[in-house]
Amino acid sequence: MTHVETAESTTNGLSSVEAAARLAVHGPNTVAAPPPRSVLRRVGRQLADPLVALLLAAGLVTAILGDLPDTLIIVLVVVVNTVIGVVQEVRADAAVAALDQLAAPAARVVRDGNDQIVPAAGLVPGDLVRLEAGDIVPADVELTDVQQAAFDESSLTGESVPVRLTVGDAAGGGTVLTSGRAAGTVVRTGADSALGRIADLVAGTRPGPTPLQRRLTALGRMLGLTAVGVSAVVFGFGLLAGRPVMQMAITAVSLVVAAVPESLPAVVTLALALGARRMARTKAIPRRLHAVETLGSVTVIASDKTGTLTENRMSVQQAVTADGTRYSIGGSGYAPEGTVTGADGEPVAPPAGLLALARAGSLCNDAGLIAPDGDRPQWAAAGDPMEAALLVFAARCGLDIDAERTAAPRVAEQPFEQFSRRMTTVHRLPDGRHLLVCKGAPESVLDPVTDAGLLSTAAQLAAEGLRVLAVSTAVTAGILDLDAVPPLRPAGLVAIGDPLRASARDTAAAFEQAGVRLLVITGDHPGTAAAIGRRLGVLGPGEQVVCGDQGPLTGAEIGQVRVFARTQPEQKLDIIAALQHRGEVVAMTGDGVNDAPALRRADIGVAVGSGTEVARQAADLVLVDDNLATVTAAIGEGRRIYDNIRRFLRYALSGGAAELIVMLAGPLLGMPLALLPAQLLWINLLTHGVPGVALGAEPAEADVLRRPPRSPHESVLGTGLLRSVLVGAGLLAGVTLAAGVTASRLGLPWQSVMFLVLGLAQLGVALAVRATAQPAAARNWSLPVAVVVCAFLQVAGVLVAPLRHLLGTASLSATTLLACFAAATLPGLLLWAGRRAHPAGR
Repeated sequence: MTHVETAESTTNGLSSVEAAARLAVHGPNTVAAPPPRSVLRRVGRQLADPLVALLLAAGLVTAILGDLPDTLIIVLVVVVNTVIGVVQEVRADAAVAALDQLAAPAARVVRDGNDQIVPAAGLVPGDLVRLEAGDIVPADVELTDVQQAAFDESSLTGESVPVRLTVGDAAGGGTVLTSGRAAGTVVRTGADSALGRIADLVAGTRPGPTPLQRRLTALGRMLGLTAVGVSAVVFGFGLLAGRPVMQMAITAVSLVVAAVPESLPAVVTLALALGARRMARTKAIPRRLHAVETLGSVTVIASDKTGTLTENRMSVQQAVTADGTRYSIGGSGYAPEGTVTGADGEPVAPPAGLLALARAGSLCNDAGLIAPDGDRPQWAAAGDPMEAALLVFAARCGLDIDAERTAAPRVAEQPFEQFSRRMTTVHRLPDGRHLLVCKGAPESVLDPVTDAGLLSTAAQLAAEGLRVLAVSTAVTAGILDLDAVPPLRPAGLVAIGDPLRASARDTAAAFEQAGVRLLVITGDHPGTAAAIGRRLGVLGPGEQVVCGDQGPLTGAEIGQVRVFARTQPEQKLDIIAALQHRGEVVAMTGDGVNDAPALRRADIGVAVGSGTEVARQAADLVLVDDNLATVTAAIGEGRRIYDNIRRFLRYALSGGAAELIVMLAGPLLGMPLALLPAQLLWINLLTHGVPGVALGAEPAEADVLRRPPRSPHESVLGTGLLRSVLVGAGLLAGVTLAAGVTASRLGLPWQSVMFLVLGLAQLGVALAVRATAQPAAARNWSLPVAVVVCAFLQVAGVLVAPLRHLLGTASLSATTLLACFAAATLPGLLLWAGRRAHPAGR
């Protein structure tokens, strides 16, 4: 057990020097990760594949029979496929590990007397940690300050009901602060923490395959069974033609392996993992691989405006005192410097009423401001950005926030709740009396009769797209009972602006073009929501904003409405469920603890990076830059990955089916064994390996974001892909058989001609199915390089003596070689021309 050192003041936290020293002693605050698979285990996984095992069995048979050429070819195929599979698996694991680093949680601590945001891995025993609703407790913490704090301990105990904790209680690492706020001292970190001990028990668990991977695995099994059936027919034809039993057995086994794309699972895994890493480069971090494939199917994005559509740089732009006087507040970001101007636009000294409003807003407040330092060139918010904006407002009015909070310490509070839409605090004044401050939604704080003028002003400010808070106060002689507060007097209104991102309207238009409907779901005033909807272009003339506080939402409303205001967290679940019932694939953005259920319910939960830790952990995708435009790029990446998987299937299945057709039709055309086992395996080695992997790196099609999303229930061979595979297989087999028949009639080595034409034609198909023309910088140059190298090796199979001996081929003249090249280009050219004429069936 790690004990807390108490060399430092618990109010000022540790010094940076002491924290670094303790980190060196106790190590990082991380739980045990699953040990990486060894190379031998990775090789074993590759060799355990049923098709590879079948190939090894064939190799054993050929070795026993003394068939050295076929044995060598089989061993070479196994080695190359295993190396490619292991390399792909290592690269995929590295990509996922890099994403885990990017998505690492952070914690708010006090060091050197100041609030700081540090990676949770850097916490040490003795650190003073501050927690707000929605935070995940980053280590085992002994609570030193608790304000109506309730913790969800289900991650440790399985009990789903939140537990109230008090000063002196221990909050275990991994639990969630669901309401209230708290602070405490770290007592155990890493493997010594409660979460660390549980993690040790499950350290060996790994995520299972994604839905797409499972579907493709099932497809592989079906293709394998089909190939086995066809191979059995080829085996029977060979015996009837008088071929040796063992030769036909090896041929049948080789045909099974050559006809089925056994590298498909590895290609898919690599495509998903590397696609996830590419998303991370655009500031979208997938926390689960299934998010990568599902993004391509999204039809609806339900977004809260704050941060994703706006810049998340909240600032008080307008303030209205109790007498109705309006003031404009100027400044940049969270910097405390700024100006106060009156209705005439001239700077004014803040009057008493404005100072009282600013002071109340800074007291009924849990946020803090972080000064610039070497790593952060600008002022930043610690805590809720809206509350930080109130602190900046107070500073721009000339108040010393620390001095105000010291002069009026908080003695009681009622944290913000979605139901009441307000927060209340009690402060002890220097003269012994108590100040009660209440802030929240105007309709929740102000009296509809006596404060009608302020409510009307609040509606006007909301219609301008500003978020409006009302502040009321009361002074009493004794400590207040927060369940029965006395009448409050309004201190005024603050109107907080969070400007739309410059790209927000273009982002909304891009979603429309991609067939994705954007919904705005916010807890703001309907006037604010309507103004934002109009600026985005999603709310047209005559269209209504639906308010969640006006009764239950109906399915018809949800299906038609684009903007929702005053929405409760549970109503977000209703909206998602209704959309999913209509067959929509829903992506939901959120940032708060109350958004976590909706993020889990959505097909894709999208958390903003500046939101609560519990929201990030519940999400499938984290937006590091909080910009919804990043989701557009992520959707394009998801569609690109799916296109490339279908592209690989079109290429590999066409070749495999062509081999089956050639082996079946050959005996009917007077060629009892169209291709030898070694020749089949050589073609498989060259076509299914490196070129297949290179196809997974193809760039996005030019129209990737200008076409409707695919249905998640669509077969992977749907929308014309199966037809394209059959057409491709027919062209490959037809050209190969025609070349063989012609060579046979001319007295040429027809088997070698068919071997050369089939291999080169398959490589030509790889070029024919690649993405349409792209700028030079975006092109995938690895594919033509792979095709050229493999084509050279294919030709070497009939020119190089050792390879001829190994493969059982014969030397071909220059004229025959040119004829083979010409014939081999036909399938690729015809497929390319057909694709240009009918660009469907990706």
